[in-house]
This record gives sequence, structure tokens and C-alpha cells, in this order.
Amino acid sequence: MNIKPLKDNVLIEPEKEEDKSQTDAGIYLPESVETPNERPQIGEVLEIGDSKNIKVEKGQRVIFNKYSGTEVNLEKKSLLLVRNNEVLAVIK
Repeated sequence: MNIKPLKDNVLIEPEKEEDKSQTDAGIYLPESVETPNERPQIGEVLEIGDSKNIKVEKGQRVIFNKYSGTEVNLEKKSLLLVRNNEVLAVIK
């Protein structure tokens, strides 16, 4: 992948959303019952910018603001370009 975020930006690959259209008992839940397609708030850091203020590292799993970042589609992957201050926590 040839994306290098600039300044205090972080490139994140969001985790895949679970399929909740069917319960364990086999009952089908229509989409109208579920919450709208919301992006997951957890992802893996793929690249970081060149700012010294960035506190995360490549490979870490992080939690970020729900509606933050810019969605980028590259190599059939949906990635997020997020500002460093929108990353809320590191998952250990």
C-alpha cells in the first residue's frame, strides 16, 4: 500500500462489522429493525503521519470517534484517514 498520511493524520482499517441479520435461533431480522449501517469504531493503525504529536503506532488496535475521518477506498479496502486527536484509546 502506498499511502503515507501527512502531519497528524492516521490511516486506519476499520474492523469488519458483524452480520446481525439472523439470530442464533435462525430468525431473520429485517434491516428496518436493526440500527442503520454505522461504521465500526475499532480498527487497526496501518500508517501514521510525520507529526511528533502522534501517540499511536502501526499495528495497534484503536478506538476512534464514530463519525470521524475521511473514507478512502483503495485496493478493494475501505480505509479511514483520521486526525490523531480523533483517536480515543489504544486497545491492549
